[in-house]
Amino acid sequence: MLAPVPRPTDPFAVRCSRALLSPRSRLSLLALVLLTAATLVVLYEPQRLLSSGWPQTGGAGAVLLFGLAYGVCTAAFVPRPVLNLAAGALFGSGAGLTAAVAGTVLGAGISFTLGRVLGQDALRPLLKGRWLQAADGQLSRHGFRSMLAIRLFPGVPFAAANYCAAVSRMGYVPFLLATAIGTVPNTAAYVVAGARAGEPGSPAFLISAGFIALSVLGGAVVAWRKRHALRRPAAPAPADREPVAAA
Repeated sequence: MLAPVPRPTDPFAVRCSRALLSPRSRLSLLALVLLTAATLVVLYEPQRLLSSGWPQTGGAGAVLLFGLAYGVCTAAFVPRPVLNLAAGALFGSGAGLTAAVAGTVLGAGISFTLGRVLGQDALRPLLKGRWLQAADGQLSRHGFRSMLAIRLFPGVPFAAANYCAAVSRMGYVPFLLATAIGTVPNTAAYVVAGARAGEPGSPAFLISAGFIALSVLGGAVVAWRKRHALRRPAAPAPADREPVAAA
């Protein structure tokens, strides 16, 4: 009995599928997704819902739901300080910090996944500048340590750090673990400030406000020093010595 003859594939369909899955097409899709998210944030301002229109309900379910909404809003470029203040005002210091950190990790994971799947293949060939190559090498070789420093000193915008890490060769586990650990101090300061906003003269509010100011100043100093360090010209390689001729 003769074996069935395989049907020839349609070259037009093959070309269309390759074009749709090409790095440039995926990068265009990523740009469209990010532009749509930013537009929705500007038009509807979801941070207002989280800060003032959230239902005054307690319990673990409300904290979990807020954390999920926090993550989605963070991935859509809603400023994290506003969300952190809202978490503290709605749930207090303990539960608010839990929701904020969980939402931060979720939002970072969403952004990292989008950047890795849709943007990495198209953007990595463009890393030709000295500064870009240095930053990529640092994130790729020392992922956890580099991301932990970025999260501890907020000199780099949260979304920019997510997508830079996605374009690099950093793994998911170091990225998410460094995000979860590194964002706790700064997030806790904002959450406590939000929880104590009605008592601006209380020691907890003053300490949290002072920590926020110091972290912003420290992040600016670290970013300034890193920028100048990367701009320094590389030291010339030592010239090979010529062999001494025998007498």
